Amino acid sequence: MGRAAIDAAARFLKDDTEGLRQPMDAVDLLADQPRPEGSTAYGSPDLRRMHVGRYRVMYEITEATVTIVVIHIGRPG
Repeated sequence: MGRAAIDAAARFLKDDTEGLRQPMDAVDLLADQPRPEGSTAYGSPDLRRMHVGRYRVMYEITEATVTIVVIHIGRPG
């Protein structure tokens, strides 16, 4: 995870421990399925976002080494 995503997750963890579990579980599954149903391209095929529960996750895929870097975790609105 990128530093900004880690910082955001740490802030959300203080008031939404159970809710944050949903996007974290979804991120864990990205290694096997980097373009899951419901995720959408965000400007390029390798920059994607998905909504999980009340969170939005933005991530970048590097195919050569199957690397997923979570760039942002946030709450819409």
